[in-house]
Amino acid sequence: MCSCFFFVFALSGLGQEVKLDRANKKYADLAYIDASELYLDLAESGYRSEELFRKLGNIYYFNAKYAEAARWYRELFSLTEDFEPIYYLRYSQSLKALGNEELSIRWFNTYVEKEALIPAPFENAMDYLEIIEKNSGRYTMEPVNINSTGVDFGAAFHEKNLVFASTRKKKSRVRLSPWDGLSFLNLYEAPIETDGLLGTPKKLRGKVNTRYHESSAVFTSDGNTMYFTRNNVTPYKKKRKQDIQHLKIYRATLKKGRWIDVEDLPINGDGYSNAHPVLAPTEDSMYFVSDRPGSFGLTDIYSVDINPDGSLGDPKNLGEKINTKGRESFPFLAIDNELYFSSDGHYGLGGYDIFYVKIKEDGSYGNLLNVGRPLNSPFDDVAFTIRGDKGYISSNRPDGLGHDDIYSFTETEKIRDVLKTKVFGVVTDSETNAPLKGATITISNEDDLVLAELKTDEKGYYETEVDRHLPHFIKVEKESYEPEDTYSQKGRQESEHNFELKKYDFKEGVDIAKLLDITIYFDFDKSDIRPDAALELEKMVSAMKLHPSIKINVRSHTDSRGDDDYNMALSERRAKSTVDYLVTRGIPATRLTSQGYGESQLVNHCSNGAQCTEKEHQLNRRSEFIVE
Repeated sequence: MCSCFFFVFALSGLGQEVKLDRANKKYADLAYIDASELYLDLAESGYRSEELFRKLGNIYYFNAKYAEAARWYRELFSLTEDFEPIYYLRYSQSLKALGNEELSIRWFNTYVEKEALIPAPFENAMDYLEIIEKNSGRYTMEPVNINSTGVDFGAAFHEKNLVFASTRKKKSRVRLSPWDGLSFLNLYEAPIETDGLLGTPKKLRGKVNTRYHESSAVFTSDGNTMYFTRNNVTPYKKKRKQDIQHLKIYRATLKKGRWIDVEDLPINGDGYSNAHPVLAPTEDSMYFVSDRPGSFGLTDIYSVDINPDGSLGDPKNLGEKINTKGRESFPFLAIDNELYFSSDGHYGLGGYDIFYVKIKEDGSYGNLLNVGRPLNSPFDDVAFTIRGDKGYISSNRPDGLGHDDIYSFTETEKIRDVLKTKVFGVVTDSETNAPLKGATITISNEDDLVLAELKTDEKGYYETEVDRHLPHFIKVEKESYEPEDTYSQKGRQESEHNFELKKYDFKEGVDIAKLLDITIYFDFDKSDIRPDAALELEKMVSAMKLHPSIKINVRSHTDSRGDDDYNMALSERRAKSTVDYLVTRGIPATRLTSQGYGESQLVNHCSNGAQCTEKEHQLNRRSEFIVE
């Protein structure tokens, strides 16, 4: 694989030690072909070290040679367990590409455990594979007719043409990339014919293509401005035979059929790489990939504002929901702010998988979704682009013509948020079974954060969605009816909850506390509202808000201990604190009166001098709520 495709950069690091040092220098320079030969020679001579096996595994992993990568990572694991958890992920992805699903799942779960990842919408790798299947089968795809036996990837629409990067046959004497031994990439353009086939590719004209890599082009809607990736040689140490190669994003202008005024963008730097630009639909921002300082992983996705004068703002990392400790690359923004990108840090079907996430209006993200098969495979699938329902991806799957090939696809069905639970049901009258229109359904999480609020329709039906990894409470309320609630566990694809509501009997003199099963108790010789009583009072708050016409007389009581006058004053304080709580929760004071009864209305035999337990005395230290 070419370095522009995988976008992996320099990893800063008498006899065998000398050879190892030479290999390490080649490795640091990204001359992986030479480095692998030296490392293999050392390994075959019997030399064993954590560094040797780690770097051999990386060389093959970064070049998508997963059988060899798995072999050397396995050797690494046999020597030590003292390495970064990312190697568990790389080993898992290598095994996945080889079809060893059982071991792949085991090592991915080890990676999740070692990294102490934030709980995801899936319990484990097997659960996640089942979720991926729910979005599979939504595309038809086939290789395009202009693939070569080399590398072809990174398609982008340019008016009625397709622009892509390729190492297709050049002159016999050509420089080869030390990364993978292939020739360097150039940008080509092929017309999109009416039958969907592509015409004869031709190199882009002008000052774009050079003696190094060019790839990953994107164009403004008028077709006159192009952003693209190029790798440069940046002096790193004067005495190095080969300098460190970094990738940069350039901008060029189309004039009379030629790309000119090639501009090195100010977000570039000599100590890190930027690549794979894509424009937001509004063209006022650009998304790209970088390994700049502050990245979470090997490569992260960033965004940067494009000002009206063409100047750029400060790059912003898209954050940990998108970026992992692995590699994120090849972003693409569809028309409705739908972000597609490739990653080997989120578990998928192979090495690089294509993922989807909706960017909301407030800048937050929806659920991260794998686009499923056939776009994703056990191999590397990248460079998603789409216009309407037609698009292209690039892949190194073995049924292709070359090292990497471009595939066209048609989207037959929109992606579904399969990480949501469908919550639905019917609300009816418990006596008549008639559907109750306009009942309020409130769905909250365990921290009382409201996830959804809606009304039932004329058939008493309600339906919404919540994140499937969140347990939730469902509460139904309607005027003149007693509210009901229930608990729903996480992880369900569908969650049906039907309710039969009972009508309130709000006659004068009725104790609403008995209707609603509310119990308000006080501690001995105290008048403050206990935490458990506060929870109970919330039911009263809901009832009074649902029924704004009723008025309540709060009546509070004490147990028999203490003299009568003291207990009368204590009960009045209890009644007042109960009213005060309701007022703080939004109930008008004009709807509330209070009265203390001391120990004059005991509910059991615990009068003066009686031998009673604390639990029996507790029953008398209460408040009542009488309809006036």
